[in-house]
Amino acid sequence: MNIDDILASVSAPPALLLPPQTYDLQTLTRAWVTERSAPEILPWPGELMERVLERLGRQIDKYALHYLTSALSKAKLSSSELEYLTRHQMLLQQHYASSFLGQVPPNLQRLDDTVGGLSMVDVPDLDRAVFVRALIDVREAIVIEGTDVAFEMRTGDVFVVRWRAVRNLVEEGKAELV
Repeated sequence: MNIDDILASVSAPPALLLPPQTYDLQTLTRAWVTERSAPEILPWPGELMERVLERLGRQIDKYALHYLTSALSKAKLSSSELEYLTRHQMLLQQHYASSFLGQVPPNLQRLDDTVGGLSMVDVPDLDRAVFVRALIDVREAIVIEGTDVAFEMRTGDVFVVRWRAVRNLVEEGKAELV
């Protein structure tokens, strides 16, 4: 490695050095701080907001029916998210009905059917592995359901663990996903 390589690596645009999600988060944070500190309104960061909202939209769209039918999940939605999901699901239902559901018997047209013990509603995978960092010392043992694994987290510790095991810690602000 020579001096040109070193200079090129530090002068490269940050977008080339970071994963897109990380770069967008840093840019969004920078835009928020700048907007709050500026004495006047600044230009809307349109492209950045489109990317961020698209990522969020994909998450909420993927499990739309679950979020609308689960009281616990529904309680986590903002009023605008709830309105969006309700309209989205209504449009989807109308589209499916006019496209193909109208051709099948009425007893098979429900999108939230659970006949035969099998649900047609997609739900988030709570056993998916996530990276989590402790923001404070967590004194109580974290138990991985269905296993004999239990552990404690100290401030700064990072673990790869099932989301189900740390969801409450993240929601309570005791840990964060990284």
